[in-house]
Amino acid sequence: MPQITLPSGISLEYERRGAGDPLLLVMGLAGQLTDWPAAFVDELVESGFEVVMFDNRDVGLSSKTDWSPPSRRKSIISMLMRRPIKGAGYTMDDMADDAAGLMDALGFVSMDVVGMSMGGMIGQALAIRHPHKVRSLCSVMSNTGDRKNGTISLKLVRLVGIPKPPNRNTAVDEGVKLWRHISGDHFDEAEARIQMAAAIERSWTPDGVMRQTAAIAGSRDRTAGLHGVTAPTLVIHGLQDLLVLPSGGTATAAAVPGSRLLMFPDMGHNLPTARTSEMVAAIRSNAARADVSRPNASTTA
Repeated sequence: MPQITLPSGISLEYERRGAGDPLLLVMGLAGQLTDWPAAFVDELVESGFEVVMFDNRDVGLSSKTDWSPPSRRKSIISMLMRRPIKGAGYTMDDMADDAAGLMDALGFVSMDVVGMSMGGMIGQALAIRHPHKVRSLCSVMSNTGDRKNGTISLKLVRLVGIPKPPNRNTAVDEGVKLWRHISGDHFDEAEARIQMAAAIERSWTPDGVMRQTAAIAGSRDRTAGLHGVTAPTLVIHGLQDLLVLPSGGTATAAAVPGSRLLMFPDMGHNLPTARTSEMVAAIRSNAARADVSRPNASTTA
């Protein structure tokens, strides 16, 4: 896979699939570009998108920063207590600038943007900070950063506790335990185990994941900025989501004028195959709402 170094010095590993309307997929906390479900990406390509995926900074094969993150316990407690954490070396705004830089480097004037979980937060920040670059926005299983909505469920904390420091030998088992509780009705343990083992083999970055966690906890409330977003916006959320409660989706939809909200009763904090076609159709429909007069094609890549 190719890699691009941005003017900021951050290098991003990326992959391009298909041809058509350019669409940027922004992955969530700890996720790598290889974690996007293959069926989801395939259907996006078949629906007429050129899909660009990338590893966010501090995971996968992209740049690793070197500041010391707060402990996992401190970051999670700050979220539960709804207090911003101090000491984060970057925020969602910086990661949104990474995404904008990648678009520039690939020659895209603007793109449709789909982000899940932390990627939804990055997509929101991108639409606020670089509105001309976002033709349409889809925020999936995310929140506005207001610390009142879309928080972690106390039920989930009781079920899994505060995670212990990661160990490569136990990471797959611990990951399966977490995903069993947050994935909703369509959890497939065998598939999850294979995916997690492959992700760990590709890149094992526990400190980077903690830096991303701190970046979420240290980011500002985006609600006021979302009031000014003019890109057609779709919000998708699962009613079984325990990691980012469904109120995060409703708050996001309420914040963006003219947005559309799609909630699935059998979806947790994942992209279930059973809902792939419906999600892709909704993303395609939302992209069609974009002002056709706005430039959206690559002329240099």
